[in-house]
Amino acid sequence: MKRRKNRKDAALLGVMAALFALVLVFMHAGVQDAGRVADEEGLRIAEQSIRRAAVSCYAAEGRYPPSYAYIRTHYGVQVDEGRYAVHYEVFASNLMPDITVLERTGT
Repeated sequence: MKRRKNRKDAALLGVMAALFALVLVFMHAGVQDAGRVADEEGLRIAEQSIRRAAVSCYAAEGRYPPSYAYIRTHYGVQVDEGRYAVHYEVFASNLMPDITVLERTGT
C-alpha cells in the first residue's frame, strides 16, 4: 500500500515538474517576444520623429533640412545613435529626404 502511494506521489511530482517547466518555457518566450516588439517600436518611433521634424522644418522654413545634424540641432530630435544608425539623404530642398533608421548590430 505504501509503495503505491510513493509511486503516485512520484508521478504527481513528475507531472508538476513538467508543468512548471512548461510554464517557464512559455514565460521565457513571452519575455523574448515583448523585447522584440519593444525593439521594433523603438525603431519606428525613431524614424517617425525624424520624419516629423523634417516636415516641420519644411512647413516653417520652406525647405527640408539639409542634414540629420540640422534636425538634431534645430528641432531637438534625439535618437540613440549607439543603438540606431540614421541614413538621411537629401535630393533637393523641396523633396522629402530619404530617411532610414536601422538597428545597429551587436547591441
